[in-house]
This record gives sequence, structure tokens and C-alpha cells, in this order.
Amino acid sequence: MLQTAYFACGCFWSKEYAFGRLPGVQSTRAGFMGGHTPHPTYRQVCSKTTGHAETVEVVFDPDRISFEALARFFFEIHDPGQERPSPYRSAVFYTDPEQEATVEVLLDELRARGHHPLTERTAAHTFWEAEARHQRYCEQRGLQPKIKRKTRFASRSGGAGH
Repeated sequence: MLQTAYFACGCFWSKEYAFGRLPGVQSTRAGFMGGHTPHPTYRQVCSKTTGHAETVEVVFDPDRISFEALARFFFEIHDPGQERPSPYRSAVFYTDPEQEATVEVLLDELRARGHHPLTERTAAHTFWEAEARHQRYCEQRGLQPKIKRKTRFASRSGGAGH
């Protein structure tokens, strides 16, 4: 059975592209979460008045890739300790207690390794899909963004069950 995860870590265009290339990820969508304005537009979110973060919805097969592997990837493709304006903040919107616990364990591991994550952890609520022009933005324009991964954890395999 497929599961869903929601990650906010800066501009969603390149992050949707990156998550979409991971084995076991079935689909991604760019959108918004964590704010107070219903049906926000990209322009509204960028105005910093809605409270939303640019968020990537990741639908994945947990038999092929675990939530933990996705969360580790999330922490490695952005700086979770960098303060950012609200639409670009670091956040995980968890869908169940297991996801919440996994994120807490990873944050503890980051702190133990000397990092100072500012990542928000909040229960997922309504995901507002961004306008069509923002979906698969990089692919539609022939862009292949270079995602810099920074190793922040001890080595572990990223497959199912981890």
C-alpha cells in the first residue's frame, strides 16, 4: 500500500525533481502546506502573508523505499539549520505517529552530530496543490537541477525498512 510524505525545504521546483528520481517514489506534486489561507496561489504564498511553506508531496512504496530514507534525503538536500523566510522554511508535515517519531530520531541524531536543525514538525493537514505551471517544473523546461547532498548522518542503506 502506498504512503505519502510531505517535505518543505526551500523552492519546491528542484526538490520535486529530486524526490521524483528516487527509486520507490511513485509520484510527486508541488504545493503548499502549513498556513492559514485556503486555496493559496503561488503569488500569495510568495507574498509571505499566507503562512504556507512550499511543500513537496511524495507518494512512495514503503516496500521499495522507507519514510526514514526519504527523511534522511530531505535533511541532506537542504540546510535544516538555515533560517529562511516562511514560504521556504524547513518543515516535515507528518501523516502518522511513526513518521513523527522517525523525524524526531533523525533530529536527535543531527543534534548529536553537532547540527542545529530548525526544522518544523507539524501534523499534515490540507495540502494545496500549486498551479499546473509549477508541477514538474524542471522536467517541463528541460532543466536538470544539481542537487547538492551533504552527508549529515552515519552511513546507512536507504532501502525499505530503514
